[in-house]
Amino acid sequence: METYRIKNLSFVYPKMEKKVLDNINLQIDGGEFVAICGKSGSGKSTLLRQLKTVLTPHGKREGEIYFHGKPLATIEDRVQASQIGYVLQNPDNQIVTDKVWHELAFGLESLGYDNSTIRLRVAEMASFFGIQTWFHKKVTELSGGQKQTLNLAGIMAMQPSVLILDEPTSQLDPIAAYDFLETIRRINRELGTTVIMCEHRLEEVVPIADRVIVMDEGHIIVDAPPKSVGKKLSEGNHPMFFAMPSAMQIYKSIENNLSCPITINEARKWIDAILPKKEMKKRFVVEEHIDRSKNTIIKIKDVWFKYEKDAADAIKDLSLEVKQGDFYCIVGGNGTGKTTTLSLISGTNTPYRGKVLVNGKDIKKISSKDRFRNNLAMLPQNPQNIFVKKTLELDLYEMLIDTKFEEKEKEEKVRKVVEIAELEDFLSMHPYDLSGGEQQRAALAKVLLLEPKILLLDEPTKGLDAFFKKKLATLLKKLKKQGVTIVMVSHDIEFCANYADICGLFFDGGIVTTNTTRKFFAGNSFYTTAANRIARHIDPEIVTIEDVVHLCQQS
Repeated sequence: METYRIKNLSFVYPKMEKKVLDNINLQIDGGEFVAICGKSGSGKSTLLRQLKTVLTPHGKREGEIYFHGKPLATIEDRVQASQIGYVLQNPDNQIVTDKVWHELAFGLESLGYDNSTIRLRVAEMASFFGIQTWFHKKVTELSGGQKQTLNLAGIMAMQPSVLILDEPTSQLDPIAAYDFLETIRRINRELGTTVIMCEHRLEEVVPIADRVIVMDEGHIIVDAPPKSVGKKLSEGNHPMFFAMPSAMQIYKSIENNLSCPITINEARKWIDAILPKKEMKKRFVVEEHIDRSKNTIIKIKDVWFKYEKDAADAIKDLSLEVKQGDFYCIVGGNGTGKTTTLSLISGTNTPYRGKVLVNGKDIKKISSKDRFRNNLAMLPQNPQNIFVKKTLELDLYEMLIDTKFEEKEKEEKVRKVVEIAELEDFLSMHPYDLSGGEQQRAALAKVLLLEPKILLLDEPTKGLDAFFKKKLATLLKKLKKQGVTIVMVSHDIEFCANYADICGLFFDGGIVTTNTTRKFFAGNSFYTTAANRIARHIDPEIVTIEDVVHLCQQS
């Protein structure tokens, strides 16, 4: 039985001429797991929001949407609330109560269920999702992964027939993301719930999906089983191919007649079949040349910090150094202190013990004007925090208000960052009306207008497609050559492994290990790349897709 049937669906936002969705035709059957992907701004999130009336954005829509054979518009809100579960990208935007147990019960209370039913379903969901140990906690005490799990459990307590998820793992660390996706897989396989997920993290999502839909400029360009998607994208030379799982990318780079692997396990078996059984003549070795004699730009020495007087320490005896021109990446679990560290470097927060030195000066003694003009710049985790104007164009010019530049100089600077971030089509739009990836690019453009010497980035690849990630990497390389020092907090392991100079792992408020990028990722089990997991049994020093391809070609 079909869950959704979409016929000739088109949608355009107010005051926009270009259609965000253009003649979409799609059928999703009951029990299917459908993954939707595409470049930022391709229409993924807009399509998902059409599938629940209360979330449909304002604009002009054409076409028809049927839910269980009935026009969606005729199905009352109460039925949609219980039958159509929707998980947002930011878990904080969906939590409405103060306690975990109350959040689990809230949806059922709103639908008018009796206390006996509520207690039964809450207990069942708490057991299924492993929430018993934090059942009585305040939601403010939860990690990002726990909050997203709580959102999911609260929705599943209403026993929906379909679960829609809009980039639900974008703010989760690799381990929390894996656990969350494994839970989604169980819901689909064990409960028979239809799953429709929009996601950029395709390494883990594609292998568990029944179908993968690729969107581009409001159109569906591929709709096929996982094993076929990579082939179709590769044959069409589409940039979304480079967002597919590493196993697919490696497979397509090596001439062979074997079946295309998707999972890590399949790829390990495939590479064993490809490589000769004899011992490798030489191991794959890449020397990393990092100049450690450069000046120290950022120095954190014996720092302790807590957000409230009686609260637990968020940062514990932290010490680290960043050299001039380094690209330093910080990885680690949610709630370990990574973002807090960036706030200490920028001077937004002040430690109660220890020192933070920037260019040899105590950050507390540097005025705000000297701190941020042609010196420090900070891209926050939530890009909406830095948007203050009605249009994106006004927001960009706002960064140059207190400068001495002439109008023509301002126009040229704005033009350059707009071109870099590919924002030409969005200047007249309100920043909040942009997609998640577009907002991220817009926020980056604002930050770059400060012309910083030190760039602090908090999850800059969140919401970005693989195509723009490469553009971001090229931009960061260019800034590095100009002497800009970059400190980035990220859950994007693949991005860090490909482009960082130094990586550090955060745990329990401090750095537990730091090393050059290749050495850092070569020794880990979870905080490592898919390529390393595929080929580490042959050569533990392999980190990137290019490494694996080179290994196969040299045999």
